[in-house]
Amino acid sequence: MSHPRPLVDGLDHVLASLGAPSVDAITAVLGAWDDLLGPQLAPHCTACSIEHGRLLVSVDDPAWADRLTWSERQVITRLDALVGAGVVDRLDVRVRPRSEP
Repeated sequence: MSHPRPLVDGLDHVLASLGAPSVDAITAVLGAWDDLLGPQLAPHCTACSIEHGRLLVSVDDPAWADRLTWSERQVITRLDALVGAGVVDRLDVRVRPRSEP
């Protein structure tokens, strides 16, 4: 009889097969988002996915896309310190205006 495994192990296996990092890495990135980007940039940016080392980020205006692109090396350096080198090696920035409530 096989022994039950923690759910996170199964999720990590599925995520790895999809080219995504571990649950812990994803949780760390989302939890530190404001600190990673800073108080001016973070409210305009949303982390959408991490796949094959690429962090997809949507921003609400082209000006913020430019600012994030200019800051990419700094953000990657902070991500390396947070989740380990190579988990995220590039940002893919997309402009997607937020819907008005």
